[in-house]
Amino acid sequence: MSLAQHTATLHTGAKMPLLGLGTWKSKADEIRDAIVSALQTGYRHLDCAAVYGNECHVGEALKEALALMGIKRSELFITSKLWDTMHDPDDVLPALKKSLADLQLDYLDLYLIHNPYAFAKKDGQMMPKNPDGTIIYSDIHYCDTWQGMEGLVDLGLCKAIGLSNFNHKQVLDVIDKARIKPAVLQVECNPFFRQEKLIDFCHSHGIVLTAYSPLCCGDRAWRYACDPDLFGDPKLMDIAKKHNKSVAQIALRFQVQRGVVAIPKSVTPKWIEENAQIFDFSLSEDDIRQISSLKTHRMGIPPAKGPDNKPLLDDHGHPIPRDKDHQYYPFNEPF
Repeated sequence: MSLAQHTATLHTGAKMPLLGLGTWKSKADEIRDAIVSALQTGYRHLDCAAVYGNECHVGEALKEALALMGIKRSELFITSKLWDTMHDPDDVLPALKKSLADLQLDYLDLYLIHNPYAFAKKDGQMMPKNPDGTIIYSDIHYCDTWQGMEGLVDLGLCKAIGLSNFNHKQVLDVIDKARIKPAVLQVECNPFFRQEKLIDFCHSHGIVLTAYSPLCCGDRAWRYACDPDLFGDPKLMDIAKKHNKSVAQIALRFQVQRGVVAIPKSVTPKWIEENAQIFDFSLSEDDIRQISSLKTHRMGIPPAKGPDNKPLLDDHGHPIPRDKDHQYYPFNEPF
């Protein structure tokens, strides 16, 4: 099976596979088999990040798999992300070099700013916290960070740069000040949070949109009873039955058919292979209408936590977003 032929074209001219393997929450003892299975299935796109804490294990697995299967580095598309504690322009290059060393690579195909807001640097902590459990923030502007990102392209250490979790106004802010414009915007996107306006915005500016949690990430730590059930939704189940496909395949086909890159995370060979079987059918206009009629529900925003590490809830029992008071918090905008 060849998945490499199904791509989105970046403004750099590079081809980005429409389907990738996400690595968030993949454990060290699971990654090797997951990556080998993905590459054997035909995946050529891996999505990584420093904050996932597993890039060194991804690197070991990649090295082994490439040697075993005879795949060239040039055949792969590897993404990583700059974490929130490294937004100072002087920290951008060291952060990338650390990811490259962990991944055992000479360059990245894509490097993203993980979030528009910055955390303070404190003793190497990924999540620096005050005694009350709140995050210690920094006020570094993401456009200053972007200048550091541009320098990485100049050095040949990454082929393209982009953004993650930015709203459209913040993306425009970067574009207006950029010497090298963003190639990709990665955001939460799934049948319950379809991002139609943001997709149209990205396409109009030559930016490829990547959907993280395209299957709603059912194992996320902050799942709540009010969250919809992707795999038990009647409309999605009916569409899946009609096409003799799984609900996961319908959800992923929904993305790639719109020109959206999808990066489902899995460490199970069976699901990795099943997720790849989405290029042999198409959703009808009625299928798209049915999916677009699902109630909108965002699930990917991490909650604030107290000293006991439990989520903080508002008066209505809804989780309070962790970073909502930061001046660069992106999710107060409609898109």
